[in-house]
Amino acid sequence: MKSFAGSSSSSPDPNKDETSDTTTLLDKYRSSSLSTPGTEKRFWFQRSKSVYDPEAIATQPSVFDDPSTLEEYRPPNEWENIHRFDPDARWTWREEHRLVRKIDLRIMLFAAIMFMALELDRSNIYQALTDSMLEDLQMTTNDYNLGLTLFRLAFLCAELPSQLVAKWIGPDIWIPTQMVIWSIVGSAQYLLQGRASFLICRALLGMLQGGFIPEVILYLSYFYKHHELSLRLGFFWTASALSEVVGGFLAFGILHMRGVHGRAGWRWLFLIEGVLTMVVGVLAFALMPSSPTSTTGWLRGKNGWFTEREEFIMVNRIIREDPSKSSMHNREPLTLGLLWKSIKDFDLWPTYLLGLNFQTPMSTPSNYLTLSLKGLGFGTFGTNLLVIPSKVLHVVTMLGLTYAGEIRRELTYTALAAQLWALPFLVFLNIFDINKINKWLAWIVMTALLSYPSAHPIQVGWNSRNSNAVRSRTVSAAIYNMCVQTSGIIAANVYREDDAPRYERGNRELLYLLILNIFLYLGTKVYYVKRNAWRKKKWDAMSEEQRMEYLTTTKDEGNKRLEFRFAH
Repeated sequence: MKSFAGSSSSSPDPNKDETSDTTTLLDKYRSSSLSTPGTEKRFWFQRSKSVYDPEAIATQPSVFDDPSTLEEYRPPNEWENIHRFDPDARWTWREEHRLVRKIDLRIMLFAAIMFMALELDRSNIYQALTDSMLEDLQMTTNDYNLGLTLFRLAFLCAELPSQLVAKWIGPDIWIPTQMVIWSIVGSAQYLLQGRASFLICRALLGMLQGGFIPEVILYLSYFYKHHELSLRLGFFWTASALSEVVGGFLAFGILHMRGVHGRAGWRWLFLIEGVLTMVVGVLAFALMPSSPTSTTGWLRGKNGWFTEREEFIMVNRIIREDPSKSSMHNREPLTLGLLWKSIKDFDLWPTYLLGLNFQTPMSTPSNYLTLSLKGLGFGTFGTNLLVIPSKVLHVVTMLGLTYAGEIRRELTYTALAAQLWALPFLVFLNIFDINKINKWLAWIVMTALLSYPSAHPIQVGWNSRNSNAVRSRTVSAAIYNMCVQTSGIIAANVYREDDAPRYERGNRELLYLLILNIFLYLGTKVYYVKRNAWRKKKWDAMSEEQRMEYLTTTKDEGNKRLEFRFAH
């Protein structure tokens, strides 16, 4: 008998027979029926008293309920959470929702803070532009573009190697190490002397920050179900956008330090924000547990963050939804063979193609927003404040889009909405020269364009769902983000010096790319619908005996299994 199955988070009564109490709870849960499929109330606003019973059993049906498939999907003994696995597990919705809130506070909140630190060090270059950085370093906007390109290229090249290191030694060790090292380089930008040192620092920062995002996504997948992860990724990128808002206010104050010790304000900006990141990186060593069942630590307490029963629920609810999450230990390295198998998984290529281009039409104007506003006649400090509304609205629309995707359970068309949002504003930029219209009207147009609802959280979660294996998920998260970084490289080179200040050629190219994106989304939808239909036809043509034989003898893994259906 597993004693954890009946454990409670409350303190035991010394007057009671603890063994008897545990057995009673265990019998109660084991005798309960499974939850009816499709009855899960995913969102707080669905949990009214008339339709939601918090004491109902939350345990969802899975392959572990059938003795004939249980052994085929049983987690290996090497899995780090195997001691909490129990196919007879039962728990209530109240317990599950309370646990998810606890995970949000313990795990997700600090992950968001780490992402804010990353974004602070990635985006402060835009605030530095509003000061005299280009003039002080005797650089042109083409030099600035080259710096962005080198950063993105180094970031891209580091994605997969960094992800593989994280899978080998654990994200709880590698992520804090990354943060501390890159914060040192970020702070060192205080000492920049010219074009060469600027380019070297941008390349080093990209190399050290590459892999951070897919590493955190893989780490969060240990704690959340698929739909929960998509929604949390919405808040994850909200933290990124909020970091830009906070960064705008910080820049407004720090840039006023111009002249302190004879130094420019942008130098103090790099130094102070680099130190802030280092503090977060040091804390990460103590605040990132390695797995749901290994949360003890000197800042997490000798008993850890979760009770035995919470660990029991946490592990079984995840593994019941996606048995593939137990296929590898969280510190098991990928072999070259597994790496190659993941790279050539053509069923994930459609999402990679989307990542390659979906943000480019909006990223280019975003990269140049501070320079554009300064060129329209707004001052250094006013410019840093004027970029804040678009960041705030971007957060609101992104969260709204992410929730819409999960509520409607429709990913492709929901993600496409971002392109349709940006379309009229890019048409406007192609028709009118914003440098010759009222500067406040120009600001409204740019703010509206950059308030678009990003589909990034949806697509990251989408890519994770369709991977359907830890091995594939590890690699696909990195490849997807490499495609996104490639998009950033393209976006950094659309606006060129010879096309300034209107960027007529550049805006035309952005419009063409956006139209291409519309067809890419529609093509992705068709591809996954056809793939699922083909698999369903083969599966339905099998007898029950043939299906069981397939499940017990197949060499297919992850998303190659016939019973798996792609999300779209």
